[in-house]
Amino acid sequence: MRAVNGGHEVSPNHFDVLIVGAGLSGIGAACSLQKYCPNKTYAILEARPSVGGTWDLFRYPGIRSDSDMFTLGYSFRPWLEGKAIADGHSILKYINDTARDYRIDSHIRLNHGVKRASWSSPDAQWSVDAECGQERQAVRFTCNFLMLCSGYYSYVEGYTPEFPGIQNFQGTVVHPQKWPAELDYANKRVVVIGSGATAVTLVPAMAKTAANVTMLQRSPTYCVAMPEQDVMANFLRRHLPAKVAYNMVRWRNILFGIYFYRLSRRSPERIKKWIAKRVQQALGPHYDTATHFTPRYNPWDQRMCLVPDGDLFAAIKSGKAAVVTDGIETIAEHGIKLRSGSELPADIIVTATGLNLVAFGEIRVSVDGRNIDPAKTLNYKGTMYGGIPNLASTFGYTNASWTLKAELTCDYICRVLNHMDKGGYKVCVPQNDDPSVSMEPWLNLTSGYIQRAMDKLPKQGSKTPWKLHQNYVRDVLSLKFGSVDDGVLRYLHPNAALEATAC
Repeated sequence: MRAVNGGHEVSPNHFDVLIVGAGLSGIGAACSLQKYCPNKTYAILEARPSVGGTWDLFRYPGIRSDSDMFTLGYSFRPWLEGKAIADGHSILKYINDTARDYRIDSHIRLNHGVKRASWSSPDAQWSVDAECGQERQAVRFTCNFLMLCSGYYSYVEGYTPEFPGIQNFQGTVVHPQKWPAELDYANKRVVVIGSGATAVTLVPAMAKTAANVTMLQRSPTYCVAMPEQDVMANFLRRHLPAKVAYNMVRWRNILFGIYFYRLSRRSPERIKKWIAKRVQQALGPHYDTATHFTPRYNPWDQRMCLVPDGDLFAAIKSGKAAVVTDGIETIAEHGIKLRSGSELPADIIVTATGLNLVAFGEIRVSVDGRNIDPAKTLNYKGTMYGGIPNLASTFGYTNASWTLKAELTCDYICRVLNHMDKGGYKVCVPQNDDPSVSMEPWLNLTSGYIQRAMDKLPKQGSKTPWKLHQNYVRDVLSLKFGSVDDGVLRYLHPNAALEATAC
C-alpha cells in the first residue's frame, strides 16, 4: 500500500533518512534524529540478524571496551554500572536497552545487507539496494539523506597473514572475529599471535583456565593499566543525580584524554618513561620490559592498550601467561617455530592479527551513474565527502572513544537537515574550491591494519574544514556550535542539483 503526501505517491520503502548499521553509531544516530528532527521518517538497515554491531559480532573470551564507558556511552544515557571498563555483554545490553527505551527497535530492519547506493540528481534522492534474509532477496529503498553507521572494518572476516606451514598444524586455529562458541581451551596450550587490544584482552581471560597462554608478538605495544572501576564516578553517583555525576566524570575523562594525548605528542620521551616505570612496577624488577613492553614508536603513533586492573601483568606474574617477542619462521604440526630457533608448543593458535579496514561499509556508491572511488574522496569535517550529496558517515576518534565523534557527527547532520528544511533545500554537498588544499592520509596512526588499507580509504585535507583534528573540544565548537552554512557545504534547490553534483 502506498501513502499519499502532497498529492504524490510515497513508497512504503521511502524515508527521509536511511541509517545503515544498528550498532552503537546507528542507534545513536536514530536517537539524534528523534530528538532534533522529530518529523523525519527513518529506518535502520542492519545486515546481521541482531542489534549491536561490534558488540554482538565479537564473542571471544574477555571481550571488553578499550575506552571508558563514560565516554564510549551516549551523552544522553548515563552509564550506571560499576565497571568503567565494561565487558562486551554489558555494552551490548546497553545498546539494546537504548534501542528499546527510545523506541528505536521498531525502525530497525534486520537481515538487510546494503550492497549499493545510487544518487540521482533529477530525483534528489538515493536508491539503496539491499539483500534480505538467507535467500538474499533483492529489495530497494529510497531516501533523501543517507547515513552510513556501519563502522570501519569488514564484518566478513578479519585479517590473517599467510603464515608458512599453517596447513601442517594439527591443532585449532581461530581468529577472534569468528570465535567458535564450542571452543574448549581448558588445560590447553594456547599461543595468541598479536600485541594489540584484542591480544591483550584474550591472554588474561584465557589464562584463567588454559594450561598456559603465550602472547607472541613481532614488536611490543604500549600497555597502560587502568582501574576497572572508577572510584570517583561511583562516589559521585551515590551523592548526586545520575545524569549530573555522569556528565562530570565524562568531561573529566574527555579533558584528561586530550591533555594526555597532547603531552604524549609534545613530550614523547617523558611519557615513554612514565609508562615503562608503571609496567616495570607491575611485573617486578627482574622482568625484561625493555624487550617485551617497549615499542619502537612513540606513544600515540598507534592506539594504546588498556589493561584493566593490570590483569595482563598479573597473569604474567602468576606464570599462567607469558610474552615472547620474536618472528615466526614456520608453523609446525604441534606449535610455532620461531626465527630465533626456539619453538612454542601449541594446541590452539589464535590469530589476533587485526581487521580488514573498508570504506563506506563496503557499499558501492555512485553519483549520477559515476562510481565513487573512496580513496579519491576528500572528507569534510569528518562527516561528509566532497562531491557526494546528502551522505554522511560516522567515524570515531583514533585517540579517544568512538562514540564521542559519532554523536557529534549525528547531531551535526540533524542541524544540517533542519537548515535544509528552513531554506527549502533538497541537496547539500561539500565542494572544495581551494586549490591550496592538498590531500593527506585520513588517519595518522602507524598501526599495520591502518597502513594496509591506506590506499583504499578517503583522504583528509591539509586545512579546515577538510582536516581531521582528532580533538573533541575543537569538534564541539565546529560541529555543535559552528555555522552549518560555511560556503563550503553548498545547499541547492532541486533544479540546481544536477548541475552542481555533475561537476
